[in-house]
Amino acid sequence: MINTDELRGIFAKHHMSQARVATDVLDIAPKTMYEKMKKGVFGSDEIEKMIVYFHIPDPMGVFFIPRG
Repeated sequence: MINTDELRGIFAKHHMSQARVATDVLDIAPKTMYEKMKKGVFGSDEIEKMIVYFHIPDPMGVFFIPRG
């Protein structure tokens, strides 16, 4: 499960909307991004793209939240 609140904060810090991240970083439709954020699930390739693009120093705290 992904910490979507933290991820949204990262987007905001970089002045990027969720839709822009979808199209410019992940090359997916904004609607697909919305669904992925709603479910809190991304593919490993998408996670890697976001880690690299946004220079996320602690990806474990954003992308690998234990379910519970």
